[in-house]
Amino acid sequence: MGPPSIDPDVPSARNSRGRLLRAVALVPRPLEEVFDFFSRAENLQIITPPELDFRIVTPLPIEMAAGTLIDYRLRLQGIRFGWRTEITEWEPPRAFTDEQLRGPYRTWIHRHTFEPVDGGVRMIDEVRWRLPLEPLGAIALPLVRRRLERIFTYRATRLDAIFA
Repeated sequence: MGPPSIDPDVPSARNSRGRLLRAVALVPRPLEEVFDFFSRAENLQIITPPELDFRIVTPLPIEMAAGTLIDYRLRLQGIRFGWRTEITEWEPPRAFTDEQLRGPYRTWIHRHTFEPVDGGVRMIDEVRWRLPLEPLGAIALPLVRRRLERIFTYRATRLDAIFA
C-alpha cells in the first residue's frame, strides 16, 4: 500500500468550517472487507500512533449507525483529555462521517470514503478542522498539521501490516 498521499492542509473559504486535510491510501483488499474493518470502532485503537495513548471509553462492541456516540481518552503533549464524536453519516460500504462534539478542536469533521478500484480500495480521509481560540490558536497550526500528517502516515503503515 505504501505511504498515503497527504494534501497540504489549506484554509477553506472564509467563514467556512476551517482547514482541510486530505489523505488518500490504497488498500489491496475487497471493499466489504476494508469497510468492515473501519466499521468496528475498536480497530481505531490499533491504527492510532501509540504516543497518543488512545483509548475507547464507550463499552465495546459499538453498533455503528448514524447517531452513534463514541467517547475516547487520549494524551496530547502529556495532557490527558476526553473526546466525544458522533457518527453523523453512515453509508455502508461506501462512506461514513464522524464529528467531534467535545474535544481538542473547535471543529472536527472527518469523512471516510471507500472507493473500489483496480487492485483494492481507495480510502479517502477528509478532515475539516479548526483550532480553538482562533486567531490566537493559529500559532499552533504547524505543530497540529504535522501531528495530523503523522497520524495518517502511521495509519497507512499499520494498514499495510494488517492487510498485507
